[in-house]
Amino acid sequence: MEICDSITRKTRKVQVFVGVMGASSYTYAEATESQGSEDWLSSHTLMLEFFGGCPQIIVPDQLKSGVSHSCRYDPDINVAYQQWAEHYQVAIVPARPRKPKDKSKAEVGVQIVERSILARLRKETFFSLHELNQRIRSLLLELNEKPFQKLPGNRKQAFEKLDSPELKLLPKQPYRHFVVKTVKVNIDYHVEYQRHHYSVPHQYVGERLELHALDKLVCLYFRGQRVACHRRATRPGMTTESNHMPIRHYRHARWNPERLKKWALQIGVETSQWVEGRLNAKAHPEQAYRVCLGLLNLSRQYAPKRLESACRLANQKGLFRLHQIKSILLHHRDNLPDEAFENEPVLKPLKEHEHVRGPQHFS
Repeated sequence: MEICDSITRKTRKVQVFVGVMGASSYTYAEATESQGSEDWLSSHTLMLEFFGGCPQIIVPDQLKSGVSHSCRYDPDINVAYQQWAEHYQVAIVPARPRKPKDKSKAEVGVQIVERSILARLRKETFFSLHELNQRIRSLLLELNEKPFQKLPGNRKQAFEKLDSPELKLLPKQPYRHFVVKTVKVNIDYHVEYQRHHYSVPHQYVGERLELHALDKLVCLYFRGQRVACHRRATRPGMTTESNHMPIRHYRHARWNPERLKKWALQIGVETSQWVEGRLNAKAHPEQAYRVCLGLLNLSRQYAPKRLESACRLANQKGLFRLHQIKSILLHHRDNLPDEAFENEPVLKPLKEHEHVRGPQHFS
């Protein structure tokens, strides 16, 4: 199915989610943007609201949004899907791969939705997903009230008599979708999510935490206990709480600015200058530990002489990103004579202006 963008007049394809009750064949259908986890769980939530209660068991396909590892006998349920099921106290029993009889009601329901709803929409134009779903909902009511061919009554009447009395009450609050991800705490006591770094108490350096990303919050858990919670950022940067910073912790005390500077000075003066510049550029030196270690660890891959030459070139050209130094080494620019760079422009700092904002504005 396709919907038309009212601005560009281009069409885009959408997916159709179908759910069917086991005894009555009472049917739910909805158009979604994709089969991604967020759309998948949102469709499940709307389906239960449409049915007005929670069944004991849901039998889905083994698609990636629901099943992380497909298996005939013991599939692994996606973490987010499992949390959704726990919220509604529903058991998830995925159908076996290539066994349509495991969910025969849904298979027949898909065919009926295609013939009774989608076929009637094929010549209609919609300019939003909401508009399309409103039309599907009206046709869905007709479908569920259409008399059975060989049985008395219709799907709605059968649902009210057979399925509805067996449904459990819905929770007071609907499920709120959030991303669950396992992250490792770096030596700077921060974890990364979508190019933004969030701090955790320093004693968790090196540990693996469970990150829950909601619409407005990012929460981190260690063995089921919440250890940090931050407002979710929309830009790359770093969010640090002062009480997360180490004082005299043995795991973090292994690294400090003096030790990093000493290591850099062993490679060369230019390397030391680059590292010191990164440490001084941050409000908290700990925030620069990662990039400094990334540079210093390059000495294990490249000769110290080459790394020193690359830092000299970076200092001259105002290159302050680690990937820029890696590019210099990768393309052997450090081996070129100085004359080769005479015509290259030197990056000069921008003049002070009220409309010019640096990276510290977004940290």
